[in-house]
Order: sequence, then C-alpha cells, then structure tokens
Amino acid sequence: MTTVACAAGIDAGKTYLDVGIEPSGRRFRVDNAPDGIRRLVARLRREGPERVVIEAIGPYARPVTAALGAAGFAVGVVNPRRIKGYREAEGKRAKTDRLDAGLIARFALTMREPPRPLPSAEDQALKDLAARRRQLVEMIAMEKTRLKQAFEPMIAASHRTAIAGLAAERKRIEAELERRLAGNAALSRRYELLVSLPGFRPKVATTLIIDLPELGGADRRAIASLAGLAPHPSQSGTAPGRNQIGGGRPCVRAALYMASLAACRSDPRFRAAYQASRAEGKPAKVALIAMARKLLVIANTLVRQDRPYDPGFAADPGDRG
Repeated sequence: MTTVACAAGIDAGKTYLDVGIEPSGRRFRVDNAPDGIRRLVARLRREGPERVVIEAIGPYARPVTAALGAAGFAVGVVNPRRIKGYREAEGKRAKTDRLDAGLIARFALTMREPPRPLPSAEDQALKDLAARRRQLVEMIAMEKTRLKQAFEPMIAASHRTAIAGLAAERKRIEAELERRLAGNAALSRRYELLVSLPGFRPKVATTLIIDLPELGGADRRAIASLAGLAPHPSQSGTAPGRNQIGGGRPCVRAALYMASLAACRSDPRFRAAYQASRAEGKPAKVALIAMARKLLVIANTLVRQDRPYDPGFAADPGDRG
C-alpha cells in the first residue's frame, strides 16, 4: 500500500487524450499523436503526479503508456469494469471524455495498490502474436461452421479456400511465436517446465507463458484468481451459499480447462481425482474446473522452484505453494 497525494487519470481515444489531475481538479486535452504525447509528458512533469492511471480500452493507449513509462512515471492500466464500478459508487451518471478523465484520476487517488509493471516491448509483441493466433483459430472455426451450411459447390469451395489460407497464416504466426520463445532463455526454460505437466500441450504452455506472466511469483490463491479459477462465495441471509468462478483472463482459463480434460484422460492420478469428485456428486464441469485449478497451482509451484513435474514428488506439489 502507498499513499498518493497527487494522481492523474487519462481517458484515451483514437484522436485525443483527456487528462484529469486530482485533487487539484485540473483538466486538459492533447492530441493522441507524438507531439501531443510529448506535451502531455511535459505537463505531467510540472504537475508532479505520483501515479498515472489509464483505462484499458483498445490499443489507443499504448503509445502514451509507453512514453509515460519511459519518462519514469508510475503507470497503471486498469480494467474498465473497475472504473465503471467507481462511477456507480460515486453516484454519477453523466459520462464524457473529460468527466471520465477526472473519474479515473480520483480512482487513482483512492485505490492505493501499487500499479502492475508495464510489459516490455518484447512481452507486448508476444501478447499480440498470441492474440492474433486466437483470432485466426476463431475465424477458422467460423468458416468450418459456414462450410457445413453451404450447399452450393462454389460457396463450399470458397469456404475451403478460406480455411486453408487461415490455417496457413495460423501456422506462420505459431512458428514466429515458437521462434521468439526459443530465443529467450528464461521463457524457454519455463516452457520446458510447463510441458512436463500432464495435459500441458505446447499451446497451453505458450498461453500461460504469455498471458500469465505472474506464474511462479504469486501465491496459489492469487494465481487462481488471475486465471479466473478461484471460487468466489456468494451468500446472503439464510439463502444457501454458492461458490462460483469468474473474472480473470478468459484465454488462460480456457487453456487450463482443455489441459484438465487431457490430464483426466491420460494421467492416472488426475483421472482418479476427477472420478472421486464425480463420486461425491459434483457435476462434470465443476470437477474439471477443480482439476484445472490443481494443475495451475502445481504449475505455479514448479515454476517458482524451477523444477519439472515429478508424479512422486508428494501427494500434491501445489500444496506447498
């Protein structure tokens, strides 16, 4: 926790950057272009905010985020849902870019957790490649669905051509991802550790490396929450409570779910644990989510300890995390 006396909030759009300073209440706007960003950095140096918070919507904030980080500012990129919740907590309804900038600045002033480190240029490039791969996979799936509904031979041929082209592009992106991971000794070692786990195929390991960089540096509860696999209680009054997962990073959760499916089919220990959960009356999906969380906790421990998976290393290596 840190106490902040002055904070800035930035609402980033395609054309403009609206900036709010709190507690002074000052507001200004600059172009979202190199000259405007240079003016913004110079102005913030005069204002002296101890923290700058930017709402994470789309790619428009990337240049200013990089420039502020390079200038030495403590920059935080915040989920828009948190900003929306803060607006509701203030009882506000009006919404403009200028008002949003002030709202984000007040959020930065009130929420005292330290900002997460900004990704390096290399890390951001890997995230972009991974996101592009997911887009291509989704497009291939959509084209395959359309192919099943196509009866005209020419239309069916068009779909097959599109699928082939998208598949070739997906392989090209995957090859570039593999090349970059292999060129980084730390990431390459993390990849070796992860693929030693049951169910962790190369794409699952790559997803965790790129989209869950906190792996190995957080405790078991925090890492499960980041992956969207932590059970959050929901109970009020005398109504029976329920634990539900939610939030987190959807791509990581989906990858771990597929890993749990593979592990429960191929590994005797995970298959036995899954069957035991089912015997207790848990639905199949709930049992698989539990296995996904177990895999994640074990992976977190193995990365922290820099050791590959060993089935004989204790009943559950994750219990030591």
